[in-house]
Amino acid sequence: MKNLPSLGSLATLLSISLAISGLAQDGSAPASAKELPQFWKTRLEHVDEAVRALKKGTASVIVETPGRRSVFLVSYGAAEDRKGTANYNSAVGGRDPFSYARKDGTQKPVVFLLGPVHGHEVEGIAGLLNLIQVAETGRDLRGREWGELAANLAKCRVLIIPCGSPDARARSPYDSWVGIDYAVNERIGMGTRPDGSNQTWPFVKQIHPMRGPQVGTLGAYWNDRQINLMHDEWFDPMAPETRAFLRLARDEAPDYIVSLHSHAATPELMQTSYVPWTVKETLKKLGDRLQKRYAAASLPHRASGTEPKVDGQTFPPPHFNLVSALHHTCGAVTFVHETPCGLRTPPYPQVNHEQLLDLQMLLYDELLRYAVENPVNWSPGKRATAP
Repeated sequence: MKNLPSLGSLATLLSISLAISGLAQDGSAPASAKELPQFWKTRLEHVDEAVRALKKGTASVIVETPGRRSVFLVSYGAAEDRKGTANYNSAVGGRDPFSYARKDGTQKPVVFLLGPVHGHEVEGIAGLLNLIQVAETGRDLRGREWGELAANLAKCRVLIIPCGSPDARARSPYDSWVGIDYAVNERIGMGTRPDGSNQTWPFVKQIHPMRGPQVGTLGAYWNDRQINLMHDEWFDPMAPETRAFLRLARDEAPDYIVSLHSHAATPELMQTSYVPWTVKETLKKLGDRLQKRYAAASLPHRASGTEPKVDGQTFPPPHFNLVSALHHTCGAVTFVHETPCGLRTPPYPQVNHEQLLDLQMLLYDELLRYAVENPVNWSPGKRATAP
């Protein structure tokens, strides 16, 4: 660990200074470190510190970003050799996923947690750094014990990328959105037009890479090559981060992959487009279980998990995004988890940092519980248990 590069670079500080210059006209400003709870760690320097403090986990740098920042991978649990004789796509073409990864129901579950690829969606970083603390000590950064989560984590191989896009994170001066207006979040995340007005969703996705005469300031959706990692070119990736994520999925053959995101609304375990119906059914089960956990904890929640839909029955079709691509690389149950971020603008849920962390920790608790309870079995001649 002594040779790992530092993330606290001058480039990071410069990016933050430039971002601050585009703050909202209402004067809303980022909270200082002193105003945030000590367990709320979302900065690149916090990722750096957590990686350097590891004792049980191992760390590596899987890629350097266009902005020359390191994307760290933290791993728990020994890797098992399950490599078959074909890549996943070919194995499925041969009607035998087992030819890609020898999963027989007895192997250790592999769970891949991909931290935010949108730099202003910081809640996932806070959750993952607390999860690393649980893996190391059994307690989160608040000192709260997570006995079952720690036990299930020890039964799995867990791959954690605390921040999926350090370039994008460096472009956001906000460490938290609790009590901030929606318009500020939108401006920092999506950037501005040349006239100074906010770029807005979904029109912000109609320019990619995000450059040219319609762009005023670049928001935190993109890396320093102006690529939104959720919508790269999958057959010829434009971003080195994308290639690294797909390579990791191919090599590790995870059973579950979560891409962590944030939005203004209630939490959602989202359905993934262009994946088998069995995966969509699994996502519905997981979503139901997770929403019940949120409700029992008196946290913002939905009535149930998101219902699966058949893809492509309407036009325009649903997008084939990063989690879709990751599924087709390794066959995992892949999904986006969206958590609220605590904006003060109605009608969005008002949540504090304790609640935001609880939403994250319950996601990991329920996912790892499910992974341990439902081992994947791709043995020839047997009906797959998942995905």
